Amino acid sequence: MRLYVTLKTAFRALRRNVMRTVLTTLGIIIGVASVITMMEIGKGASLAIQKTMTSIGANTLVVLPGAASAFGVNFGAGSVVTLSPKDAAAIALECPGVRSVAPIVRARAQVVYGNRNWVPTYIYGTTPSFLTVRDWEELDRGAVFSEHDVRNANKVCLVGQTIVRELFGGLSPLGQEVRIRNVAFKIVGVLKKKGANLMGLDQDDILLAPWTTIKYRVVGTSLGGGNQSATNTANSGEVNSLNQIYPNLQQNLYPVASDTELADSPQPIRFTSVDQILTAAASSEEIPAAIAQITGLLRERHRLKAKEANDFNVRDMTEITKAMSSTTELITRLLLYVAMISLAVGGVGIMNIMLVSVTERTREIGLRMAVGAEQKDILRQFLTEAVVLCLLGGVMGIVIGRGSSYVVSKVLHWPTASSVEAIVASVAVSATVGVVFGFYPAWKASRLDPIEALRYE
Repeated sequence: MRLYVTLKTAFRALRRNVMRTVLTTLGIIIGVASVITMMEIGKGASLAIQKTMTSIGANTLVVLPGAASAFGVNFGAGSVVTLSPKDAAAIALECPGVRSVAPIVRARAQVVYGNRNWVPTYIYGTTPSFLTVRDWEELDRGAVFSEHDVRNANKVCLVGQTIVRELFGGLSPLGQEVRIRNVAFKIVGVLKKKGANLMGLDQDDILLAPWTTIKYRVVGTSLGGGNQSATNTANSGEVNSLNQIYPNLQQNLYPVASDTELADSPQPIRFTSVDQILTAAASSEEIPAAIAQITGLLRERHRLKAKEANDFNVRDMTEITKAMSSTTELITRLLLYVAMISLAVGGVGIMNIMLVSVTERTREIGLRMAVGAEQKDILRQFLTEAVVLCLLGGVMGIVIGRGSSYVVSKVLHWPTASSVEAIVASVAVSATVGVVFGFYPAWKASRLDPIEALRYE
């Protein structure tokens, strides 16, 4: 009841001079509007930067096979074949921190069209989800090959803009066939231009096809170091050997293992393998959780004991993520600090006006204290007036700030994003400013001597 009476008295006092009330709240309105506008512009810029960094692989996790070693010599990552398409499917199904997964079989070979040929930087056998992992879902033309094409090892492919330029001279390649190691692939889609990555490599110099087609029809083995099309010439059956001259004579340069030896030393590869698994974390914040989930799942699937080292490696773009986070955080903080200056200026304006109000209403204060009002009542009254002024300014500032953000996005085409946190913070800051900057005038009013206040002219 007392709070209601105090609020009623505060509103009655503010209505006495509407123009002064509006001018007093103007500083808070500008400050809150600045905070919201700057925060929404900063958040929009952060999302835009995050989207850009994601498109070049900031959220990408690469799962690579392990490294073999013998007699103290390590043969490098990928020298042991340990990853399979089933591992990729399990990651997509059982790792909630992973947004999308794509197995990859790499190749290095010439792509031939008519009398032209080109060796792309990337020839990837993969699935349609590769485009989701790399945020490359928009095509320049055509369509993406389907999971049906992957299951049936269909000879279809997508090509990047560099291959279109080098092989087709800018003409439309849709429906045309290119040959990779004498295997004809029909082009069903053209990827949208992406540009160079952070290492300066051309991301548009790429050919994508179903991994089953690349695995079973083109390479048959994991990618080595060289151009696989260079070994496509007659590597057996064209040069006479002793077996061809004398068909009934079997010559073995190395001893053939017996059945017992084969049983004791089985072949290490008994599954369809892939060269790597490309995954995308749900967000930059989910990268550590996604790595932990992938590691735990693959160790379980590969039946590794607690003390055994991983037979795979999970690599992330930690430095890119750190750069992105620091950049966006710096932008947001800078904009927030600038806007907070406006709020401080508005708070000083409210304190000045409240001091003037105390001076003008000295006789009123003396009269109220003469009829029984205590110091705490006077303090509460003027403090409530200051807080009400700030809250009214905060509400109007929220409306103007949201409108300014909308105008900026439509007129200047700057990226903006609504920020509920900024709105809540603005209301809280407005109330705090009212309390902080209104306390001294309210305290000064409560300390007036009633007799002197009644004599004041």
